[in-house]
Amino acid sequence: MKDISWDDYKIAYQVAIDGSLSQAGISLRINHATVLRRINQLEQALEVKLFIRHQRGYKLTDAGYLLMDEMPEMLAKFSSLENKLQNVEGDISGELRITTVSSFSPVITPALKAFREQYPKIRLKLISTDDIIPLDSGAAHVSLRAGPSPSGVDLVVKELSQLRTAYYASQSYVDEYGKPNSVDEFNQHNWALPTPEKYRIPFVSYIVDKIDKNRIVFQSNHFPDIHDAVVAGIGIGPLGEHQARLNPSIVNMDLDIPNKDESIWFVYHKDLKHSARIQCFYQFLKAALGN
Repeated sequence: MKDISWDDYKIAYQVAIDGSLSQAGISLRINHATVLRRINQLEQALEVKLFIRHQRGYKLTDAGYLLMDEMPEMLAKFSSLENKLQNVEGDISGELRITTVSSFSPVITPALKAFREQYPKIRLKLISTDDIIPLDSGAAHVSLRAGPSPSGVDLVVKELSQLRTAYYASQSYVDEYGKPNSVDEFNQHNWALPTPEKYRIPFVSYIVDKIDKNRIVFQSNHFPDIHDAVVAGIGIGPLGEHQARLNPSIVNMDLDIPNKDESIWFVYHKDLKHSARIQCFYQFLKAALGN
């Protein structure tokens, strides 16, 4: 038996109800010639006659009566399935996997708590990494990325917030070493900076290009480590404005660094564009973090 379209069964069922091609075409809002073609296509695939053609319309064969008897239950089951599938997404429940840059984790965690309070059936999984996780792998539903707008034919990208970065030091560091008042004084200070693979970041390269590398007294490939080093008083280092607000004792160095504002992008795969969970999560984060 050849593959048969479900639509062909529905068209045949409508003909059985209406008794004519023209009336079924009106009910289905398609041309009666299309109705005839689909009926012929179904009967040829089944190798069974469903209708007897005559001048007054279409009469059912025994197979046609069987179709009339079985189709209502099948239509009801499909309708029930569609409703269940829609309700799964409409209920805002299940696991939501999010990946974000490690430096943004302190910002998003309070927002995730508030999101769960509003939608308690959601289970959250946060993957904090500076690596880009491909969304088509299924490892994450949403990626919160920093920097230039992500590109990809299968990605939906929306700007979420601004991530403002500046250089800070602890009050204890400032009490002992003071603050650099110009570029000429950079080499009089200790620095806590990322490891070389992150030197391409504009606000990092600006400092690295102007100091003796021996003045870099602490390095890490993980921005939260740099944050902890700055708070501990090891040296001057880059922090997000959101991180600085969590530590009111640290001091802004007021350095005129380039590209200190980066966008945070809300990214998901196009296959999830109708997901109620994803759309609801975006709207919630936009309200909570948008600036």
